[in-house]
Amino acid sequence: MSGAPGAAAGIDASRTALLTVVAMIAFAANSLLTRAALGEGAIDAAGFTALRAVSGAVTLVLILRLRARPADTPPPSPLSAGDWVMAAALFVYMAFFSFAYLSLSTGTGALVLFGAVQITMFAAALRAGERFAMAGWAGLALALAGLVYLVSPGLTAPDPLGAALMAVAGLAWGVYSLRGRGVADPLAASAGNFLRIVPFCLALCLPFFAGLSADPAGLALAVASGAVASGLGYVIWYAALPGLTAGRAATVQLSVPVIAAFAGVVLLDEAVTLRLVLASAAVLGGIVLVLTRGRRAS
Repeated sequence: MSGAPGAAAGIDASRTALLTVVAMIAFAANSLLTRAALGEGAIDAAGFTALRAVSGAVTLVLILRLRARPADTPPPSPLSAGDWVMAAALFVYMAFFSFAYLSLSTGTGALVLFGAVQITMFAAALRAGERFAMAGWAGLALALAGLVYLVSPGLTAPDPLGAALMAVAGLAWGVYSLRGRGVADPLAASAGNFLRIVPFCLALCLPFFAGLSADPAGLALAVASGAVASGLGYVIWYAALPGLTAGRAATVQLSVPVIAAFAGVVLLDEAVTLRLVLASAAVLGGIVLVLTRGRRAS
């Protein structure tokens, strides 16, 4: 009997690790699916965004309805959770994310996205009064230098407009993540926020109506991004979060650009440039430095 608590802890740790790995693959899959659909012209960016939002909303509402609850308790209304600030941030993220991947490679887009996300969260921590040690400032400077190097002019530099759009998407996702840290029911909040953005994502198609196009592959990729990589991916990530400290939760997300870059090379035949490798090392190394050694002891 004395070994039971340790065995239970081991099972919980293994479950958390498995859920975390699956969630990171889902996050990377969003970059891969979006680039595969838009890079090949299988669907337009506005249509992809709308279909991703609709399929994600349907998936999350169904999961919310099927979630175990007491027999005499009615299912919660999705719109009772979440809020319009989170929904606005989610809409900006999804729209800018799609249009950015018209010109960015899978790995470059993921690196700019998650670099901007982490920098946004660091800025919020500073504003909240959190103090950083010298190692933290050095790590932040290294990460910023890596992003500047990645997007600086040159033969292998990414498209400036695409990089700017993805940086805005990262800022929006950072705001969404910060806003959602304290929600009581992340699944219900996600469902509510997805439902809120559906009309806006559909309205996004109106200015691009003449250019709307999609083939079966594009439709399938958009649904997979919304229903699986976004809808199910978020549910899995929320299931993993209780077993992770805040620092570990932030750190593991740094694996996403690496997974996305290698998947792009293997599945989409994308090239790995020296600029991307060096920028990735600087950005990821700088962020790890901040997360592991950057906070000043109180």
